[in-house]
Amino acid sequence: MDKDHQQRIVVGISGSPASGSALRWAAEEASLRRARLHVVRVWDPARHAAPYACAGALPTCDEERTTACNGLAAALRSEFGPARPDGVTAELAEGVPERVLIDRSAGADLLVLGLTGPARLAGRSPGPVVRTCVARARCPVVVIGAAEGPQRGGRSWTTAPARARLARQAR
Repeated sequence: MDKDHQQRIVVGISGSPASGSALRWAAEEASLRRARLHVVRVWDPARHAAPYACAGALPTCDEERTTACNGLAAALRSEFGPARPDGVTAELAEGVPERVLIDRSAGADLLVLGLTGPARLAGRSPGPVVRTCVARARCPVVVIGAAEGPQRGGRSWTTAPARARLARQAR
């Protein structure tokens, strides 16, 4: 690795408790590595719109964008307080979450995602975003459960593209 290269960690957040844990873990890891941290909140208005759904029950595109923007701002404030530290960037991206996160993983040293509690506790496989990113990300992936983090003794899973998966105990 080029000694002038500063590592970059990308973390995808959704507003779930698991994504909050993923953000905390990624922020700690970025601090330990002296890496840049890029926080990505993806919103896809087409994902929730079903042709049979009542039009009045669905939020408008502007409402969804505002909700996603407010969620991103709230997550950043919760983790970092009123001022974001140097080396932390944030992005609100529109699109299919899996595609956006895979795209952002290009050139990253690590992609961090949260795994929602019910799937993790019931032994079910993770949702489509985590499954797709684990299979297709262009960098190693760490998946963090909702109440887990580097100092809580929770379990996380790491993977690298096209390599065997490795389960490890989070530190």
